[in-house]
Amino acid sequence: MENQTVAQKLEALVKLQSIDTNIDELKKLRGDLPDEVQDLEDEMEGYKTRLSRFEAEQKEVEDAIKKNKEGIKEAEKLVKKYNEQQKNVKNNREFDAISKEIELQELEVQICEKRIKEAKDKIEAKKAEIGEIEKLIKERSEDLQTKKDELNDILGESQEEEKRLLIEREKATKKIDEKLLKYYERLRSSLSNGLAVVNVVRGAAEGCNIIIPPQKIAEIREKKKIVIDEHSGRILADVTAEVIIEDDSKLKKAAPVKRTVKK
Repeated sequence: MENQTVAQKLEALVKLQSIDTNIDELKKLRGDLPDEVQDLEDEMEGYKTRLSRFEAEQKEVEDAIKKNKEGIKEAEKLVKKYNEQQKNVKNNREFDAISKEIELQELEVQICEKRIKEAKDKIEAKKAEIGEIEKLIKERSEDLQTKKDELNDILGESQEEEKRLLIEREKATKKIDEKLLKYYERLRSSLSNGLAVVNVVRGAAEGCNIIIPPQKIAEIREKKKIVIDEHSGRILADVTAEVIIEDDSKLKKAAPVKRTVKK
């Protein structure tokens, strides 16, 4: 590459630009579909995470209900035990102490029953939330599948072509000086249309339609150096049409008109 002429460098850049433009066109065919598919997949992951959290919370509440039911059984067992003990008390002091224990266990039963009722209300609310999430997951799954099918149809038509172009691109980049290639890549990424190497057509640079001065047009034709458009930074590869330049200094002077004098 060190021995490349400017013309050869420009030819290599034009080739690379042509390949990249074709790849851009293939990507345009897909439009926003790849991004839409990715967004839907991310959304689905979010819903699934939320669903897992709701299901875990529901399980915790169900476990709490189970624990409170066991607490009720234990309290009722103690109440029964204390009632039997009351039958054999020897004085009022013992009776009152056992009565107090019975009251405490009955209160524990009420507290557990209240907790169970609240937990059941929570479960109903959680079930409603889970139902909504499952409905959203179903709807988004259908949307995602539709988008994927559409994308796969487009990819099926363009994938092989893009694969071929990418191989060609890799070969083309090897023929370009590293510094020049970096400039090209950086410039291409900053331009909305991706046209970093352009021709001058009818006096203006392609891609931005900025008029190029005649002196620079002459330099582009000579191909003795890489000419950069000072406005857009684009590499000006060639001139593809003649430019009509009106220059009064080069116009031929009009021949004097001979007058015929009648005798």
